Amino acid sequence: MIVPTPCHKLMIRRYHPSDKDTVQSLFSAGIKEHIGPCFQKAMTSSLYLTITLSLGLVGYLLGSLFLALLLPAAWVGLIYCCSHEFYAGYVAERLRTDMKDIVGNYLSRPDDCFWVAEAEVDGAAQVIGMVAVMCIESGNEKHGEMFRMIISPKSRRMGLGRRLTQTVIDFCKDRGFSKVVLMTTSTQMAAVALYKKLGFKVVASHREAHTPSWLVLLVHVTILKMEKPL
Repeated sequence: MIVPTPCHKLMIRRYHPSDKDTVQSLFSAGIKEHIGPCFQKAMTSSLYLTITLSLGLVGYLLGSLFLALLLPAAWVGLIYCCSHEFYAGYVAERLRTDMKDIVGNYLSRPDDCFWVAEAEVDGAAQVIGMVAVMCIESGNEKHGEMFRMIISPKSRRMGLGRRLTQTVIDFCKDRGFSKVVLMTTSTQMAAVALYKKLGFKVVASHREAHTPSWLVLLVHVTILKMEKPL
């Protein structure tokens, strides 16, 4: 169990170019920590437990203790590799694209923004969270899409996620946007619960991602689209 570290002088501010290395590291670590829960959720499903046991039984019926161990191990290894690729591949893609130039992608237009949460931790100022929003135009309507919500593990369960999300909501309200939209995954249940408390509702789900469809299917991850009308 991680005990939250006391933070003082918490400030949510616009991203500075000097934050780049810290923000990229926090983003990478924050996304990759979902690999384990994703793998665990997939492997504890009734279908995958049945497949694992069946492969062991097949090896045993073939008269080989080696196969009885190898076949289930290979299956488990495959699912872990798929879980790793789903999240690690996403991190690599984002670090090559929008997270490579945060100023250019999130701070070059007045209706987009990227914030960091900075706090004094153990006597030093540290970036402990982040969130971004981008304006999406459709005809005469504008709405905000929220991205890159990441909070340092040591700074969770302290209300920071709520504050960062509310920062995005207030920003969008001030600009007359019709709603706030976000995408998250079915494995991020704590985040989904937070968004629901703040008035977001799941309006769609799909399995279209940055990776091949067969990989998404194997890891049992569903992409959830959530919206909050303003």
